[in-house]
Amino acid sequence: MMPRAGIVVTGTEVLTGRVVDRNGPWLAERLRDLGVDLAHIAVVGDRPGDVEAALRFFAAEGVDVVCTSGGLGPTEDDLTAQVVGDFQGRPLEHQPALEERVWAVVSGLLSRWPGLDQDALRQSARKQAMVPRGANVLDPVGTAPGLVVPPPDGAAGPTVVVLPGPPRELQPMWRDAEANPLFRAAIAGATVYEQRMLRLFGIPESEIAETMRQARDAGVDLDALEITTCLRRGEVEIVTRYEPQAAATYAAFDAAVRERHADTLFSDDGTSVDQQVAELLRSSGRTIATAESCTGGLLLGRLTELAGSSDYVLGGIVAYANAVKSAVAGVDPALIERVGAVSQEVAEALADGARSVTGADVGVGITGVAGPGGGTEEKPVGLVWLSVAVGDAQRLTRSITIPGSRADVRDRATTVGLHLVRRALLGES
Repeated sequence: MMPRAGIVVTGTEVLTGRVVDRNGPWLAERLRDLGVDLAHIAVVGDRPGDVEAALRFFAAEGVDVVCTSGGLGPTEDDLTAQVVGDFQGRPLEHQPALEERVWAVVSGLLSRWPGLDQDALRQSARKQAMVPRGANVLDPVGTAPGLVVPPPDGAAGPTVVVLPGPPRELQPMWRDAEANPLFRAAIAGATVYEQRMLRLFGIPESEIAETMRQARDAGVDLDALEITTCLRRGEVEIVTRYEPQAAATYAAFDAAVRERHADTLFSDDGTSVDQQVAELLRSSGRTIATAESCTGGLLLGRLTELAGSSDYVLGGIVAYANAVKSAVAGVDPALIERVGAVSQEVAEALADGARSVTGADVGVGITGVAGPGGGTEEKPVGLVWLSVAVGDAQRLTRSITIPGSRADVRDRATTVGLHLVRRALLGES
């Protein structure tokens, strides 16, 4: 059997939702890359009893590895090392050399804030140098060292990998953790799986269920594949994981998807529409600008998230008020008066205005009713008009009514906008 793992994310701020958990999903991907099957992710507060209960649950489940994140800092509620040591039957021991390494980092704070209590800082360095007996230390990225703590000598149980909470510390430290001999021994026998992702736009998730039914009826052994589908930002993602010997089965499933969804499959290599639009702009030497109303600059934000976007993004206009649509984006006030701000004509005028003001080759205009109020029978909440103008001759314009909250409408409108840009750059309808 392939090794199994659990993840314990500690922190009351994560448990209550004040901070979004970034470590659990990230570690899940890294474990998958190593051929380790993730059984559960537990999020617990900063209470020792709750951390211990999560560890006991995973041990009862028979997992081989537990990864924890958080609770390694200098404060009194940072107790993960103590709890893990007690759970593994390994009392904490002071490591003077480790204390000096931590102190070398912590003492640097004194040069920035000379008024800090040096004794308190020294005590925090000592606390972070208390290590369960027999554990391997992972070099600190910040001030907190990580740990790989084996089960009690001669006893069965999971190996626990103890990692810091801040992602900027956890992620670099993981490289040392996955190379650690205690960790490698715990995941011995791991099978590295192949994984492929297909992305589709313009169909509901239920269509994939029908495709899978038809593929199974045609003799494709889908039981040999681990297929998951999800709807993300208005796109359907199909992620398939399989053992190398099932490559032919996956190829048959892939062919079934391509045959049935040729008009909506836009990515077969995992690339996002954001990346594809960026590459199309860069390779064609074209530039782009936006004029946005209901999305408030979110489309421009997605265009500029990728490194190197200054090569092709010139800028954008957030034209929320009608007066700004006219004064900045150049939309005729009489046009707004005649057809309304949420209309095909205004979306096209915004796209033209984005090009005119910035000199871009491609202009994108977006206007809509994001809600939750402001909708009418003629123009309901969720109605968004989008237009893409490429040069003086080519234009794609469409409307869509997006369900969900205000955030859903605004976010998914940017996805529709990017797909419209992609189609326009490819010369499609």
